[in-house]
Amino acid sequence: MSDNTARMRNIFRIKTSRALDKMEDPREALDDSYDQQVRMLQQVRQGLAEVATARKRIELQGQEMGARYQKLAQQAQEALNQGREDLARTALERRSLLENQVATLRDQHAALQKQQAQLQDNERRLAERIEAFRVEKETMKATYTASQAQARANEVAAGISTQMNDAGASLNRAKDKIAQMQARAAATEELIATGALHDQTGRPDSDLERQLAAGLTRAD
Repeated sequence: MSDNTARMRNIFRIKTSRALDKMEDPREALDDSYDQQVRMLQQVRQGLAEVATARKRIELQGQEMGARYQKLAQQAQEALNQGREDLARTALERRSLLENQVATLRDQHAALQKQQAQLQDNERRLAERIEAFRVEKETMKATYTASQAQARANEVAAGISTQMNDAGASLNRAKDKIAQMQARAAATEELIATGALHDQTGRPDSDLERQLAAGLTRAD
């Protein structure tokens, strides 16, 4: 496998990995999961508020019934004082019916109190779990972000290393070319000096001058 092919495959792998990271970012998945849990908690709290409202409404109804219960007792006594046994009987009958309604209302109130207590316990435990998840989520997101930054830095470093290898190869080729040109220039100069190669740029009869100069140098 050539260096270019390996480099292209490496670049393709890096780009593919980045594309997959964008498509499947775990940070987004964690945020989505957290948002879903928060919505569930809001639903539980809404249900808790509705139960508490219903319980309060029953308490108010109980207070109204209690006031009416006392009033019927007073009316029955007043009717007896006036010798109106028929009215006293009617007041007592209504009072008895009201007792049954109060008993039913009391049972409903007790059931709502129990339901509210259960919802409060569920809300507390769910809120604690969501908070723990939030802390872990942020920790994991920070870890992922740091790992992603390190991976990108390593990829950049790997790319620089590849480029340096290419630059080194280019530098070696340039050195070889320079050495070849220097050797060629030296060989050409030697041929010209020995007269094997005529210097077209020199003066007329310059070859004779060089040879005479060389003879004088040997004579000295």
